[in-house]
Amino acid sequence: MSEGDRQTDRVEQLLSALRDENEALRDHAVASLGQLGAGALPGLMSQWTDEDTVIREAATSAIVRIGTAVLDPVIEALDDDEWAVREQAASALGKLKDPRGVEPLLKALKDRDGAVRTAAVWALERIGDSRAVPGLVESLNDTTLREDAARVLKKVGDVRAVEALIQGLTGANWMVRRHAAEALGKIGDLRGADALIEALQDDDWLVRRNAAESLAQLGEKRAVPSLLPLLEDENEMVQETVEAVLASLGWKPDQHAG
Repeated sequence: MSEGDRQTDRVEQLLSALRDENEALRDHAVASLGQLGAGALPGLMSQWTDEDTVIREAATSAIVRIGTAVLDPVIEALDDDEWAVREQAASALGKLKDPRGVEPLLKALKDRDGAVRTAAVWALERIGDSRAVPGLVESLNDTTLREDAARVLKKVGDVRAVEALIQGLTGANWMVRRHAAEALGKIGDLRGADALIEALQDDDWLVRRNAAESLAQLGEKRAVPSLLPLLEDENEMVQETVEAVLASLGWKPDQHAG
């Protein structure tokens, strides 16, 4: 038997071990397949069409262990006809954390399948490259991605997100406004201050509360006159937050009497 045939046999044995009920054996198979290198890649990628999520994810783990040699085939797999293949390809790119995956993943944010789009956001979060910011901001309009995209924007905290988040804060979608109000404080750019002061009058109580907290994070004392009416807000959580925010900005209750 030639070396190539022996390797093929070994790959087949390990791929069948991925299906074993014994978790330790499955983990061993993942590690061994990862060590076999690029030769194991076609067999592993074929597992991405399996109906069992555990098998698909085990194959992805092994592929990631092979390393950046798999990058090009994995990027190509983002165009596969099968949604499960595209989803695992996106997941693998996130685990590889290679910046060359950013552009292909930005395209995947517009995939027709929600699971693929979600995997792409998660992957961009893992890579943490600020080039993803414009695409993530756009994803605030996607009902499937909105919350994940806002969370990642808060984490990436790029100043390029500020202008787009200010627009989100004045938009019609209350969920986007909530996340934008919170994200602007976490990013900490003072360009967001005026929009946050305006947002203290938002119809949604959580937008008002998040805006108040963000103004405290910015240390924006100019917000005090706009915060004072919220001490009597219809929502108790807003009232409590605003009390704490005013205190952090140095305002004292006796100043209210005048």
